[in-house]
Amino acid sequence: MLPTYQRLSGPKSVYFRFPFPWVAIISAALPLGGFFFGVAWSLVFDFERSTNTACHVTNYLPSISAAIGSYEPQKTVWQMAIFLHFPLRLVMAKAYVKHFFKDFRGSRQFLGVVAYFLNVVEVLALVCLSFWSSSTQYKTHRNAFLIFIACSESYMLISYLLYRNAEGAGLLPLEAKSLKYKRNLFLVNVVSFGLAGYCYVRHNSHCEKGVYTFFALFEYVVVLTNIGYHTIASWDFPVLSLVCDNQRGLYLAQF
Repeated sequence: MLPTYQRLSGPKSVYFRFPFPWVAIISAALPLGGFFFGVAWSLVFDFERSTNTACHVTNYLPSISAAIGSYEPQKTVWQMAIFLHFPLRLVMAKAYVKHFFKDFRGSRQFLGVVAYFLNVVEVLALVCLSFWSSSTQYKTHRNAFLIFIACSESYMLISYLLYRNAEGAGLLPLEAKSLKYKRNLFLVNVVSFGLAGYCYVRHNSHCEKGVYTFFALFEYVVVLTNIGYHTIASWDFPVLSLVCDNQRGLYLAQF
């Protein structure tokens, strides 16, 4: 007979145990830092190019694509931030889907799976639109942006509704706080996206002074509320840790 091999049953060695709230915070800090760097650098060192529009009217703020996707070093800093935050976002998505399978049943569990799918596709689309800019790969960038927005809005709505339906069972103070911020950030995000779309259409139709500035401003709010929404994961899983040991590898576990 061929010999059989078994895993050695020695003592478990934990290489690291990283609190999950910090995973969420760092995953938010990376794109947040890249975003603010891109906008600040564009305003200080690249104002004329980054605020120029096809209508050639007065504009005071760069759009998102101009601030982080068109010029250097803003573009590289943003891409590095998105690349580094990508695996952290996958860890966060894994935490949510485990929670959905463990605590939800029936249709709520199915919606949890849908939310997980939307979450993963959202971050994949973000990577695509960050590395394929509108100036070089317009069609790819446009499609990735549309997928990102559709998945982002849908995920925020579904995940909020899933947690709101748990109110009947009673919520802990931190859970109630999380639910409140999910609702508020989602509403601000949707309203800001609508206003940004209105300003963009109005700017292209009338070429009015300052309208593109409001478009850029509402774009910023969309980005910031999206980042804020995902940061709430630090409240949803306050006692979870990302653990790596010599037996199970990398996994999520309670403190």
